[in-house]
Amino acid sequence: MLLKLRKLTRDNSVRWLLQNGALFSTKQASMAQQSPPSHKVQALYDLCRQTFPPSGTPPLSSHSVQKLCSLLDTIGPADVGLSENASEDDRGHGFFRLNQLHRVPRWAQPITYVDIHECESFTICVFCFPTSAVIPLHDHPAMTVFSKVLYGSLHVKAYDWVEPARILNKRGPVRLAKLAVDNVLTAPCTTSVLYPKTGGNLHCFTAITPCAVLDILSPPYSEDADRRCTYYRDYPYFTFANEDEKSDEEENYAWLAETGTPDDLYMRPGKYNGPAIQV
Repeated sequence: MLLKLRKLTRDNSVRWLLQNGALFSTKQASMAQQSPPSHKVQALYDLCRQTFPPSGTPPLSSHSVQKLCSLLDTIGPADVGLSENASEDDRGHGFFRLNQLHRVPRWAQPITYVDIHECESFTICVFCFPTSAVIPLHDHPAMTVFSKVLYGSLHVKAYDWVEPARILNKRGPVRLAKLAVDNVLTAPCTTSVLYPKTGGNLHCFTAITPCAVLDILSPPYSEDADRRCTYYRDYPYFTFANEDEKSDEEENYAWLAETGTPDDLYMRPGKYNGPAIQV
């Protein structure tokens, strides 16, 4: 997914910004110019190195998960270099504007992706969302992901595949998935964890307010390792189910169809201005 995000930055966001002459507002900049001293990011990196060895990531123990979650729960925006006013949204129009009178439409607001650290074992990154921005439904093949909302409110809708796999050919292949998460997360809140087959491995993020999410992905997306990010569209269960298969539980299921990378997914790179990590 990270490779696709970088490609989107080059192919979509940058082109859109250049064509529309958008300027970055220093008042709304998500990265602080000067970050307060903090050892939490270094501690997070050190714990990730300990938890996700480069020789290959074995199944995580419950103790390892709890230890990492406990540390993430203490991290706030300033610890990763986000400014204290980063949650302000200029009346819901995100980080960008053409000038004081002509603001960029909300639907066009890019999501800012900040790469804190990436190696073969794990990725630490931050996504900064303007209001109404969406990262569409996508998967995390053979991956474990820790997500901590740093500020704002984020709607999360997530599924896990039904096993054994149930696949129909309806206007193309669709596969049955079970709803795992359908909640709004508002900071401060505890860390969420998804696993390769449980916890909502396929999820969609929608920003209710300006918000930021600190993510740890292990192992990272990798084309070479066949861990590619795939996007999906979800259809209500009744769309393709037979009449005799419908039940009161159908609202907990959906059919997922693979799609290409959405054309309207706007990403831009952000500079990490938090405390330097000693590798």
